[in-house]
Amino acid sequence: MSNTAVAAEGRMYEFTTQSGADTVAVGRKLAALLQPPQLLLLRGELGTGKTTLVKGIAQALDAAETDEVTSPTFTLIHEYDGSRNGKPVKLYHLDVYRLESERQLETLGLDDLLTPDALVLVEWGDKFKSIRKRATGEIVIASEGGDARKITVALKE
Repeated sequence: MSNTAVAAEGRMYEFTTQSGADTVAVGRKLAALLQPPQLLLLRGELGTGKTTLVKGIAQALDAAETDEVTSPTFTLIHEYDGSRNGKPVKLYHLDVYRLESERQLETLGLDDLLTPDALVLVEWGDKFKSIRKRATGEIVIASEGGDARKITVALKE
């Protein structure tokens, strides 16, 4: 696993992983970089490890063990209670792949999730203009062949 920080408008980080365990480890590192409140787009093709990354973030926040974090494809939202530096943190993991309209998205109550103590990670959120507008950054996971992944994180200042 390797990583490099790149100065840009905001903050940008890049990681390369060779396994699912590496991707979980990157998630643990990212948890330290994410400051609530944040709404992040989680982008990548099916099977690239978006949920695997969330497993590491949840574990680092003491919100859930890795085996407790599953894809919210059919439930749409998973909520985890964690903490950072002794302060409570809400971790929301959403998957809006199956939603087709902004109207359907409204029924999720996204505005209610965006509290001062919340980290909201949205898979397939780039499908919706309203989520793109609210996003404070994005995490892009790309397959590099086999189990290797390139993970790029861009956070707005």
